[in-house]
Amino acid sequence: MIRFENVSKRYADGTSAVDGLSFEVAAGELVTLVGPSGCGKTTTMKMVNRLVEPTSGRVLLDGADVADADPVALRRGIGYVIQQVGLFPHRTVLDNTATVPHLLGVRRAAARARAAELLELVGLDPAVHGARYPDQLSGGQRQRVGVARALAADPPVLLMDEPFGAVDPVVRERLQSEFLRLQREVRKTVLFVTHDIEEAVRLGDRIAVYGQGRIEQFDTPATVLGAPAGGYVADFVGADRGLKRLAVTAVEERDLERPPVVRTDDALPREVDAPWAVVLDADGAPRGWVSAAHARARTGTAGEHARPLDAWVPLGASLRQALAAMLQHDTGWVAVRAPTGSAADGAGGRFLGVLTPAGLHTALRRSAGAGPAGAPGGPTAPDPVPGD
Repeated sequence: MIRFENVSKRYADGTSAVDGLSFEVAAGELVTLVGPSGCGKTTTMKMVNRLVEPTSGRVLLDGADVADADPVALRRGIGYVIQQVGLFPHRTVLDNTATVPHLLGVRRAAARARAAELLELVGLDPAVHGARYPDQLSGGQRQRVGVARALAADPPVLLMDEPFGAVDPVVRERLQSEFLRLQREVRKTVLFVTHDIEEAVRLGDRIAVYGQGRIEQFDTPATVLGAPAGGYVADFVGADRGLKRLAVTAVEERDLERPPVVRTDDALPREVDAPWAVVLDADGAPRGWVSAAHARARTGTAGEHARPLDAWVPLGASLRQALAAMLQHDTGWVAVRAPTGSAADGAGGRFLGVLTPAGLHTALRRSAGAGPAGAPGGPTAPDPVPGD
């Protein structure tokens, strides 16, 4: 969708903003450009919509050189979101959002209807916010309107220049989550500029790490964090890159251990080949756990004596989420369930296994391309849930 072919930008005073850039962004891919201030990432992005013209090389959009396109028509067909938002202060939120469709000749009623749909998509009720003016909104709400306005003409490409940089950390995290949800729905081709490696890692399908005017590494977040291409990238992503990698590595079935299980209608087991067992219902969904010591001392069914199973995550959750669940519930493992509504589900979140710290470590090593962990001995039974 977007291709840079040996693109450079030099200014009259001899300053080189970017030098020999060659990379490609696939259709529907979100690529984050990350690096320190003045490294050329914003210049790179602005060459896509011709706010900056390259000195040499070509920028292609869907195979066509953008230099051959009319700049005004080109920009109206590309969504553009900036940190300052740039809303018109004298126009309502609804009219701000409908700006580009109206410029493209869409009737006012149709443009406003499209704007209302997009405001809902970004989490703003048009009945509540549509008639307000920008100065009546919070910073986070203005950013949402900016994103909605950029999507109003249904552009295939979205350029975002540090769009969440001017809000506080809590609002910023919410906006990132909302944008990820939105991207899963609309699947735009996105170039996203940021100086924050945490944001780049969280949002990007791939990351371009900039040095001075050059890309030092262009790869997936897990690879950039797990196998930095040289000392510069390692220093930039930080010494805690192993912890950052928790957020971009998903829990997979091969990471799980399978403890003993019993059904809710089964009698309490007298012999369990582990300190505890998971209690499942008839559909295979977890309904709690029972300890071996508890089972030996009581009578009745497993369902009657099952203790709550609070520490769990769906398959595909990040290792960071899994570790957070372990720490929150002070346990040595976390149950993993099939995502509700998935093809593998079958019964609304059936039990798949448990993730232990050893499994988490193995998954982290794999994400970095280091292969399976070489811990001595075979898998061991997970730690019991506290309170036993």
